[in-house]
Amino acid sequence: MASVEKLPMLAEGYEKLTAELRALREERPRIVEAIEEARAHGDLSENAEYHAAKERQGQVEASIADLEDKMSRAQIIDPSTLSGERIIFGATVTLLDEDDKPVKYQIVGPYEADARLGRISYASPLGKALIGRRVEDEIEVTVPSGDKFYLVKKLEFI
Repeated sequence: MASVEKLPMLAEGYEKLTAELRALREERPRIVEAIEEARAHGDLSENAEYHAAKERQGQVEASIADLEDKMSRAQIIDPSTLSGERIIFGATVTLLDEDDKPVKYQIVGPYEADARLGRISYASPLGKALIGRRVEDEIEVTVPSGDKFYLVKKLEFI
Protein backbone atom coordinates (compact mmCIF):
# COMPACT_ATOMS: atom_id res chain seq x y z
CA MET A 1 0.00 0.00 0.00
CA ALA A 2 1.50 3.32 -1.06
CA SER A 3 1.59 6.13 1.42
CA VAL A 4 0.73 9.72 0.54
CA GLU A 5 2.83 11.18 3.34
CA LYS A 6 5.46 13.63 2.09
CA LEU A 7 9.10 12.62 2.58
CA PRO A 8 11.31 15.57 3.38
CA MET A 9 14.82 15.20 1.99
CA LEU A 10 17.76 17.26 0.88
CA ALA A 11 18.53 17.67 -2.83
CA GLU A 12 21.57 15.44 -2.31
CA GLY A 13 19.35 12.63 -0.99
CA TYR A 14 16.98 13.00 -3.94
CA GLU A 15 19.91 12.78 -6.37
CA LYS A 16 21.10 9.60 -4.65
CA LEU A 17 17.64 8.03 -5.10
CA THR A 18 17.63 9.13 -8.76
CA ALA A 19 21.01 7.50 -9.40
CA GLU A 20 19.92 4.29 -7.67
CA LEU A 21 16.72 4.18 -9.76
CA ARG A 22 18.66 4.79 -12.99
CA ALA A 23 21.06 1.92 -12.17
CA LEU A 24 18.19 -0.47 -11.47
CA ARG A 25 16.41 0.47 -14.70
CA GLU A 26 19.65 -0.15 -16.62
CA GLU A 27 19.88 -3.60 -15.04
CA ARG A 28 16.46 -4.67 -16.36
CA PRO A 29 17.57 -5.64 -19.91
CA ARG A 30 20.49 -7.70 -18.54
CA ILE A 31 18.09 -9.64 -16.31
CA VAL A 32 15.74 -10.32 -19.23
CA GLU A 33 18.71 -11.61 -21.26
CA ALA A 34 19.75 -13.88 -18.39
CA ILE A 35 16.21 -15.27 -18.13
CA GLU A 36 16.04 -15.91 -21.90
CA GLU A 37 19.45 -17.58 -21.88
CA ALA A 38 18.49 -19.79 -18.93
CA ARG A 39 15.21 -20.75 -20.63
CA ALA A 40 17.17 -21.92 -23.65
CA HIS A 41 18.85 -24.54 -21.46
CA GLY A 42 15.65 -26.52 -21.23
CA ASP A 43 13.92 -27.88 -18.11
CA LEU A 44 13.10 -24.88 -15.90
CA SER A 45 12.24 -26.91 -12.81
CA GLU A 46 15.89 -27.67 -12.06
CA ASN A 47 17.46 -24.64 -13.72
CA ALA A 48 19.27 -22.66 -11.00
CA GLU A 49 20.28 -19.84 -13.37
CA TYR A 50 16.66 -19.32 -14.39
CA HIS A 51 15.42 -19.23 -10.79
CA ALA A 52 18.23 -16.87 -9.73
CA ALA A 53 17.48 -14.51 -12.63
CA LYS A 54 13.74 -14.54 -11.89
CA GLU A 55 14.43 -13.86 -8.20
CA ARG A 56 16.73 -10.96 -9.09
CA GLN A 57 14.08 -9.62 -11.46
CA GLY A 58 11.55 -9.61 -8.61
CA GLN A 59 14.01 -7.82 -6.31
CA VAL A 60 14.82 -5.18 -8.93
CA GLU A 61 11.15 -4.54 -9.76
CA ALA A 62 10.28 -4.21 -6.05
CA SER A 63 13.20 -1.81 -5.51
CA ILE A 64 12.18 0.26 -8.54
CA ALA A 65 8.59 0.52 -7.26
CA ASP A 66 9.83 1.52 -3.80
CA LEU A 67 12.18 4.19 -5.17
CA GLU A 68 9.51 5.57 -7.51
CA ASP A 69 7.13 5.81 -4.54
CA LYS A 70 9.70 7.65 -2.40
CA MET A 71 10.58 10.03 -5.22
CA SER A 72 6.94 10.80 -5.96
CA ARG A 73 6.45 11.81 -2.32
CA ALA A 74 9.75 13.67 -1.99
CA GLN A 75 9.64 17.19 -0.61
CA ILE A 76 13.06 18.64 -1.38
CA ILE A 77 14.23 21.10 1.23
CA ASP A 78 17.18 23.49 0.90
CA PRO A 79 18.45 24.23 4.43
CA SER A 80 20.08 27.48 3.31
CA THR A 81 16.60 28.94 2.69
CA LEU A 82 15.46 28.16 6.23
CA SER A 83 15.77 30.20 9.40
CA GLY A 84 14.38 30.39 12.89
CA GLU A 85 15.16 29.74 16.50
CA ARG A 86 13.85 26.19 16.64
CA ILE A 87 15.45 23.01 15.34
CA ILE A 88 13.65 21.74 12.22
CA PHE A 89 14.40 19.42 9.31
CA GLY A 90 17.60 20.46 7.55
CA ALA A 91 19.04 22.30 10.56
CA THR A 92 22.62 21.70 11.61
CA VAL A 93 23.04 21.63 15.37
CA THR A 94 26.08 21.61 17.58
CA LEU A 95 25.50 19.80 20.86
CA LEU A 96 27.62 19.39 23.95
CA ASP A 97 27.54 15.87 25.33
CA GLU A 98 27.84 14.89 28.99
CA ASP A 99 31.64 15.41 28.81
CA ASP A 100 31.21 18.90 27.23
CA LYS A 101 32.52 17.45 23.98
CA PRO A 102 30.93 19.13 20.94
CA VAL A 103 29.11 16.95 18.40
CA LYS A 104 27.56 18.30 15.22
CA TYR A 105 24.57 16.82 13.40
CA GLN A 106 22.35 17.76 10.50
CA ILE A 107 18.70 16.67 10.71
CA VAL A 108 17.88 14.78 7.49
CA GLY A 109 15.42 12.22 6.13
CA PRO A 110 15.59 8.53 7.03
CA TYR A 111 17.02 7.57 3.61
CA GLU A 112 19.96 9.96 3.81
CA ALA A 113 20.92 9.50 7.45
CA ASP A 114 24.50 8.46 8.23
CA ALA A 115 25.66 9.18 11.78
CA ARG A 116 29.31 8.75 10.77
CA LEU A 117 28.87 11.73 8.43
CA GLY A 118 27.01 13.74 11.05
CA ARG A 119 23.58 13.21 9.51
CA ILE A 120 20.78 11.87 11.68
CA SER A 121 17.20 11.14 10.75
CA TYR A 122 14.39 13.26 12.13
CA ALA A 123 12.78 9.91 13.00
CA SER A 124 15.74 8.70 15.12
CA PRO A 125 15.54 8.97 18.92
CA LEU A 126 17.97 11.92 18.94
CA GLY A 127 16.32 13.51 15.91
CA LYS A 128 12.89 13.32 17.57
CA ALA A 129 14.31 14.80 20.77
CA LEU A 130 15.91 17.70 18.87
CA ILE A 131 12.98 18.77 16.68
CA GLY A 132 11.40 21.92 18.09
CA ARG A 133 14.19 22.63 20.59
CA ARG A 134 16.21 25.85 20.85
CA VAL A 135 19.77 26.87 21.66
CA GLU A 136 20.57 26.29 25.36
CA ASP A 137 17.83 23.61 25.69
CA GLU A 138 18.89 20.46 27.51
CA ILE A 139 17.93 17.17 25.93
CA GLU A 140 17.70 13.66 27.33
CA VAL A 141 17.64 10.77 24.87
CA THR A 142 17.18 7.08 25.63
CA VAL A 143 19.31 4.93 23.33
CA PRO A 144 20.24 1.24 23.50
CA SER A 145 23.38 2.06 25.51
CA GLY A 146 21.39 4.07 28.07
CA ASP A 147 20.30 7.64 28.64
CA LYS A 148 22.32 10.41 26.99
CA PHE A 149 22.19 14.10 27.87
CA TYR A 150 22.99 16.97 25.52
CA LEU A 151 22.95 20.75 25.56
CA VAL A 152 22.05 22.53 22.31
CA LYS A 153 24.91 24.98 21.77
CA LYS A 154 24.44 26.21 18.20
CA LEU A 155 21.77 26.14 15.46
CA GLU A 156 22.64 26.75 11.82
CA PHE A 157 20.85 26.49 8.49
CA ILE A 158 23.64 25.73 6.03
